[in-house]
Amino acid sequence: MDATGRVFDDVTELIGSRENPTPLVRVRRCVPEGGPEVWAKLEWMNPFGSVKDRTARALLDGLERDGRLAGRGLIEPTSGNTGIALAAMANLRRVPCSVTLPSGAPPEKLTLLRVLGAEVWKTPDDLCPIDHPKDGAIALARSFVNSESTRDRYVMPDQYSNPDNVRAHYETTGPEIWDQTAGRVTHFLAGYGTCGTITGVARYLKERNPAVSVLAIEPEKGHRISGLKNFQESRKPEILDESLIDRTVRVSDADAYGTAIRLAREDALLVGPSTGAVVWAALNAGLPKGAVAVCISPDSALKYASCFTDFVGTDGVVEV
Repeated sequence: MDATGRVFDDVTELIGSRENPTPLVRVRRCVPEGGPEVWAKLEWMNPFGSVKDRTARALLDGLERDGRLAGRGLIEPTSGNTGIALAAMANLRRVPCSVTLPSGAPPEKLTLLRVLGAEVWKTPDDLCPIDHPKDGAIALARSFVNSESTRDRYVMPDQYSNPDNVRAHYETTGPEIWDQTAGRVTHFLAGYGTCGTITGVARYLKERNPAVSVLAIEPEKGHRISGLKNFQESRKPEILDESLIDRTVRVSDADAYGTAIRLAREDALLVGPSTGAVVWAALNAGLPKGAVAVCISPDSALKYASCFTDFVGTDGVVEV
């Protein structure tokens, strides 16, 4: 790999690393004068379009390291991004990939999964117990690896409980942020999802500077922000280390989508609604003057074009 010359032997070498980090871009026009420094970590610059490229690579490497992948295909629950990255990298390793996908996932993600050749099982939420109504995809994927008839055919990386998910961000995303801010970062913001990103990055940054404040973004119940989880509807992932979280900020769909649209129109950043939620929190959580806030931008607006139609009209923004 020659990151300086942008010459690579394999597309997976484009995945963010300390030697070849994803960009950190300052958000300027959306931040009021005198407000904090707000920076977006553009994870959609990874080759398969999201922060989950890091996770998928670590999960696959771990399965191969432990000898669990030999002779089996993958099965994994996903809101789309992890599945896309797993399917792409599974193709490179000549491993079949199946995913369980919530029925409300954006159609753009479903199309990309099918382009990559993944077997997709669309999953209604009511497959899961009533106290966790949004975990149907997880329940279905686990049924494949627990059933006597299919357990020998599939291995589940299980991004929700696999420490390799955390390790990916502790070893790459966290160090990149520390280097790119020259250790000036004071606040780190990321959404509640599988929680590998927020746990891994927070652990790294707090080891370097315990004063770094970590804000977790949680959507409202019944939300439409793909990739984020409300823990009244979904079980908390096993890999979440809540001791690292200093504050949780609740964000509405309207604020998430509205901020994503503002970022596109004012800062020319084509980001998805989860980025909108994270940046909204940075702008509205009362961060002190002089703060240096780094926001994870998990993916781009291109995976959510159809989702924005309820918020954008031909003459402008509506009801945000």
